[in-house]
Amino acid sequence: MALALRPNCEYCDRDLSPHDTSARICSYECTFCADCVENKLSNVCPNCGGGFVPRPVRTAIEWRPGLSVVKRPASKTRVHLSYDVEDIARHVQRIKHIPPHER
Repeated sequence: MALALRPNCEYCDRDLSPHDTSARICSYECTFCADCVENKLSNVCPNCGGGFVPRPVRTAIEWRPGLSVVKRPASKTRVHLSYDVEDIARHVQRIKHIPPHER
């Protein structure tokens, strides 16, 4: 199953194309831009509490049959946070000192 490649940062709603190297994801595919991950979230997913990694890009060229952004397009469904900014800030403060692999 391919990643959904969500089209936006869940925090600031910035557009994130399937080729955007500033997109970050957690293990549940929660998607944020690098700026929000570094400056607002301190590498804490506001949904699950995990850390983030760079989201892979989907190839534009079909190097193998059926495998490209043309054949398997990115999601067009925008996702937004379920929590308010104050709740997220408390959540981040509570666990940002714990390394992601120990959360």
